[in-house]
Amino acid sequence: MAQEFKLKGLTALDLKNGEKREAEVEGIENGKILLARVGGTTHAMSSNCTHYGAPLKNGVLTPEGRLTCAWHGACFNVASGDVEDAPALDPLAKFEVYEKSGAVYIKGEEATIKASRRQPNVKCKAQGQEKVVVVGGGSGAMGAVQALREQGFKGEITMISKEPYLPIDRTKLSKALIADKSKVEWRSQEWFDTASIGTISDEVSSVDFKSKSVSTKSGQSYPYTKLVLCSGGTPKALPMPGFKDLSNIFLLRTLPDVQAILGAVGEKGGKNVVVVGSSFIGMEVSNALSKNNNVTVVGMESAPLERVMGSEVGKIFQKLISKNGVKFHMEASVDSAKPSQDDSSKVGSVSLKDGTSLPADFVVLGIGVAPATEYLRDNSAIQLEQDGSIKTNESFEVAGQSGVYAIGDIATYPYHGPGGNGSLTRIEHWNVAQNAGRSVAASIAKPSEKAKPFIPVFWSAMGSQLRYCGNTPNGWDDMVLQGQPDEAKFAAFYGKGDTVVAVASMQMDPVMSQSAELMRRGSMLPLSELRKGKSVLDVGLPSEIKI
Repeated sequence: MAQEFKLKGLTALDLKNGEKREAEVEGIENGKILLARVGGTTHAMSSNCTHYGAPLKNGVLTPEGRLTCAWHGACFNVASGDVEDAPALDPLAKFEVYEKSGAVYIKGEEATIKASRRQPNVKCKAQGQEKVVVVGGGSGAMGAVQALREQGFKGEITMISKEPYLPIDRTKLSKALIADKSKVEWRSQEWFDTASIGTISDEVSSVDFKSKSVSTKSGQSYPYTKLVLCSGGTPKALPMPGFKDLSNIFLLRTLPDVQAILGAVGEKGGKNVVVVGSSFIGMEVSNALSKNNNVTVVGMESAPLERVMGSEVGKIFQKLISKNGVKFHMEASVDSAKPSQDDSSKVGSVSLKDGTSLPADFVVLGIGVAPATEYLRDNSAIQLEQDGSIKTNESFEVAGQSGVYAIGDIATYPYHGPGGNGSLTRIEHWNVAQNAGRSVAASIAKPSEKAKPFIPVFWSAMGSQLRYCGNTPNGWDDMVLQGQPDEAKFAAFYGKGDTVVAVASMQMDPVMSQSAELMRRGSMLPLSELRKGKSVLDVGLPSEIKI
């Protein structure tokens, strides 16, 4: 039952439009709420992001009332508390707020204030003729099925995933090597049952687009009226000698992969680990393994993440992880994996083409993923792109297939962010998949409403937290670096001509979130102004959305 609580130290609701203020709640240990004033109205809500708990007082508040977390781009509507952008799943709790006797009070339940969130309203008993089948169980699938129920869709929903567990926060696998299912599953089986969302553990073998049915390897068939394809990516392996035959060579995509890696580490650690690949997965897992092991990274670029971030920024990441004892062999190519002298069935070393031999108790491959569309490869009703992905329009509807959508790692779609100009691109980002799932859900539940545009956001853990927004489908040709790069405190602005197309930052919050909002509005500072030292945090946010 709601109670009245006084806000500590406040005598009046005197916030200006666009202002945020965190306030302590008297009588509740560690109880806090956030006040935000938009359009002449002061709103009271949960103080922390429902994703990973970041304080929302450090976020970005827009004139129309979007509140974006400074950490990972989660966005909420301050009027309703509802989620507007991934990766948060739970909305913010809202509280009545008012002045009384020279003080400020809120009304709410103590447990809700402490939780700093509320549960989405997804309770449903499926009815009617509509049947949505979702192929996949990752970020895009979770975003789609939850948003369908949130937006009032009453038809049947069936989610088919080849992974033998409910949807998980896959980002925690490479960043933290968490192998406990209970710590990474987003929702319980009870939650899915309450929402009347069927969860099937099976692998899709084919789709009959004419009869509108999905078949699985177990021999089951699932009819649909709408189909959402979000089967994710398949980690790439190396074709060189030894990599297919020897054990203790791991990919990293699933919970069993993490469990196998931790099994190879053992209780005491101290293992020689070779990580092949210096992009995000390789760098994250190297950082996670560096505490008690001897880790060596092998990369083909001159610096980690050079293709995406450039060598100057890539060397910042390399320096950070090197402090944890990780060694690097850059501009290097793998030749083969050699067996262990103690057990010829296991890897013992990795040979490079320059003759270097790296001792290895085990190897982790982080060399990218391919779209997991094997079940569509021989389907004459759909034409896959050269990389195996599926071409869609701006609403993620598959070309030539009404009511069929593709999202996440398997989707190639027109990008209209800065510098995109509708260029076809495939983005393997967690937030992009979930936001695309939310967009598709809106198209299905409310066909007359236009899907909300979003700017791609991702994050990484490489000795410090990296934030990134934007995309570079047409490349970038210039970069401005602000901050103190030598201390890994920086904002890197990537430009195509004078247009900023992407922003990366470390220890400069909320530069990334502010930049993403400016990009949505066509108001991002040009590269030439940033080079003069101007800050994106000093730029006001207009209300109009221009992408």
